[in-house]
Amino acid sequence: MEPNYRRCLSCRKVAPKQAFWRVVRVHPSRQVKLDEGIGRSAYLCPQASCLTAAQKKNRLGRSLQASVPEELYQTLWQRLAALPSLGSAIEKSAH
Repeated sequence: MEPNYRRCLSCRKVAPKQAFWRVVRVHPSRQVKLDEGIGRSAYLCPQASCLTAAQKKNRLGRSLQASVPEELYQTLWQRLAALPSLGSAIEKSAH
């Protein structure tokens, strides 16, 4: 079976959906969650540049047509720092 492809809302890169973080506006509660629930979804590359642009320009909020809580962005930054290949690069650029 062919893989499902999705597009990053920040850099517009197309890849299999497993390569992205999924942010969901859950129906009918309109809560915004990570990786779980049924509703409107947006996909984001696990890269600092994509996350920065999405947060700065409110791309997630506009795509999901809902307000995105700051805690969700903090969770995504923690996930990014936990990635083995990208975590050290982020720490070096922050110093």
